[in-house]
Amino acid sequence: MMAHNNKEKVCILGSGNWGTTAARILANNVKSLDNIDKTINMYVYEELIDGKKLTEIINTQHENVKYLPGFKIPENVIAVPDVVEAVKDANLIVIVMPHQFVKSVLETIKPHIIPSKTKVLSLIKGVVITPKGTVTVSNLIKENLGIHDVSVLSGANIANEIADEQFCESTIGYQVEESAKLWQLLFETPNFRLNCINDVIGVELCGALKNVVAIAAGFVDGLKLGNNSKAAIIRIGLVEMRKIAPYFSDSVKGITFLESCGVADLITTCYGGRNRKLAELFVTTGKSMQELEKIHLNGQKLQGYLTAQEVYEFMVERGIVDEFPLFTKIYKICYEGENVASIFCDLKVSLL
Repeated sequence: MMAHNNKEKVCILGSGNWGTTAARILANNVKSLDNIDKTINMYVYEELIDGKKLTEIINTQHENVKYLPGFKIPENVIAVPDVVEAVKDANLIVIVMPHQFVKSVLETIKPHIIPSKTKVLSLIKGVVITPKGTVTVSNLIKENLGIHDVSVLSGANIANEIADEQFCESTIGYQVEESAKLWQLLFETPNFRLNCINDVIGVELCGALKNVVAIAAGFVDGLKLGNNSKAAIIRIGLVEMRKIAPYFSDSVKGITFLESCGVADLITTCYGGRNRKLAELFVTTGKSMQELEKIHLNGQKLQGYLTAQEVYEFMVERGIVDEFPLFTKIYKICYEGENVASIFCDLKVSLL
């Protein structure tokens, strides 16, 4: 549990590409903050790299040689292979790990935190969409930890570019403004700029829906079409993202889609990322999405492909399929074998 002192303590659960990048930012920023403990515990799923434990490599060489090679990690980051030990004394918890591990990790740490004194920031993009509604990561955290104060951070954030200190932006979605300001203080740097907005679910929803639009962008690339066609798909995709949002929650703000978590992340994902890449290969190789997942994703799932099905089922349940021709077309190409070249058929120029 949290130590009985006046300093707050940060830990980060997750040590992949983005998690390690986040740990580097936090570790550098806490050095100048008097009320924050200078040590950052980083939970690392233990792996052997050339016969050596990854945690030992990080703690001695100060580099995550598997997930963020070439970038030094400050010495005040301590790699910890036990998640309970990682959260010991921490009241500021940053979570950045694959969706499938979140619930079990939350159940493990619950007895070791004080909910009323703990703030959580999720760096996990996306939501789980079902015909009945959405299950957001923030709600998953709230339900499993009994914590009210959960914020989210999402944006056009390619980890290696941030680690390389290239300029970029991100968005903090919050319910408690004071907490958002604290997370902004902990994460912001001259080259990593943050804007805070009171719209947690909107930020998370952007992170899920942009992956579906990226599938369509990949189709355009696979068809060897140009920037005009791709720009049209991105614009129509953004309009459909914004239009469908109120069906998920009437609290989502339209302005959220103009934040980094919205239009900027959408552009980045449509020009890079696995969703765009595999959708292009879907066209050029003739292989199924499942085959491409096995070949290229090392056991991971293609989020845009899965979300496309979830969004379609959600639309069918509400009888709104005809209102969203792009989302519908993406589903039918992926799951019903429609010709990829039909991606532009029946698209509406204006969906406002």
